[in-house]
Amino acid sequence: MNPNARATYTGLVTVLASDLADVTSSDASLRRFLHGLPGVDQVGAQARATALGTRSIKTTAKAWAIDAAISMVDLTTLEGADTPGKVRTLCAKAIRPDSGGPPADEGVAGRGRPPSVAAVCVYPDLVETAVAALRGSRVGVASVATAFPSGRASLPTKLHDVRDAVAAGASEIDMVIDRGAFLAGRYQQVFDEIVATRQACGEAHLKVILETGELVTLDNVRRASWLALLAGGDFIKTSTGKVTPASTPPVALVMLEAVRDFYGLSGEARGVKLAGGIRTGKDAIKYLVMVNEVAGDRWLDPHLFRFGASSLLNDLLLQRHKLATGAYDGPDYVTVD
Repeated sequence: MNPNARATYTGLVTVLASDLADVTSSDASLRRFLHGLPGVDQVGAQARATALGTRSIKTTAKAWAIDAAISMVDLTTLEGADTPGKVRTLCAKAIRPDSGGPPADEGVAGRGRPPSVAAVCVYPDLVETAVAALRGSRVGVASVATAFPSGRASLPTKLHDVRDAVAAGASEIDMVIDRGAFLAGRYQQVFDEIVATRQACGEAHLKVILETGELVTLDNVRRASWLALLAGGDFIKTSTGKVTPASTPPVALVMLEAVRDFYGLSGEARGVKLAGGIRTGKDAIKYLVMVNEVAGDRWLDPHLFRFGASSLLNDLLLQRHKLATGAYDGPDYVTVD
């Protein structure tokens, strides 16, 4: 999006949402706001995302970006075959991603051991295992909930799912919206479910998964992003990782614009989590450039930006070691999760 178009979009949103309380006062006003959002220029969004991905990153900045990306990872295992042993192993890696080398140099990126990741994300029945394994560390415990990954269950069932995970010690909840309801235009239903889930979370942070691969258009991604933010989501998240496509640069661009403009209107900084399909350090760094350019450097922080990943961490560790030693390592340098 060029600067003039971006200013026009922000100006239109300001007009549409001069009073955010009025926007959510009724189904009609919510619908009017969401369908009054300016349409996304898909070609323009793709062009800008591509241009941001060509930025040259110097060695010092790359070292910082790799460590920043590691600190933003939600190390994830969401398989039916997950076991307590696998989760404990993942938690050990989350605390110390690379067990070799001297302690990290807090003043210089890329020196010593890498930072811990932001969180470990597991199914609700394995939250207690993760909490015990991470006790004493700064790594959080995230849990998927609300009938993940389909989101197709009654609201009482979804809320029971959330309360169980929070009671077990989860500090973050990743909920999925009912995409069928959203695509059918039942925005109030989706809004009310997010509000109820936010209340059930208590002190835990809420990440709202939009499952952008099923939303079809960038216009829908923009509407779903604003809907989740208006309903109180602490983060908006791209995907469950179970649907293709998951995270894409144009989708990330639209979601980052949404949190930027929501902050401009409300003064409340909300986060973005990209999950699904991000496997290389090179791609992660491209997204960090986008975060900085679109939302601003305030979002270059684990409290406001995350990568949901399993294999990404290994590549970041390999790239980090390459910068430190000048030599590429084989895949045996890192653990296989």
